[in-house]
Amino acid sequence: MSIARITTVTFNSTDAANKAADNYATSAPSEFPEAKQLLGVKVDNNILIAVSLYESKEAMERADVARGKRLDANQDVASVDTKIGEVTLNHSN
Repeated sequence: MSIARITTVTFNSTDAANKAADNYATSAPSEFPEAKQLLGVKVDNNILIAVSLYESKEAMERADVARGKRLDANQDVASVDTKIGEVTLNHSN
């Protein structure tokens, strides 16, 4: 079964969240080539949730360097919360 990393990022402003969302949408696919699926969700005005699915824990861990660079590069981040778990359903129509 796949593994998921769910990252909730709260930004200092709506503008910062919008810029980060746009950048993630254009850059994340090339930054995280081992991700089987990437989702970006904007919640409220200043919160983004990124859901990344990987084939294995090892594949996810190989993405840690790129993830760290992305998070460290944005000075408008107020907080980050990350959860990791096993995918029990991945359905799409």
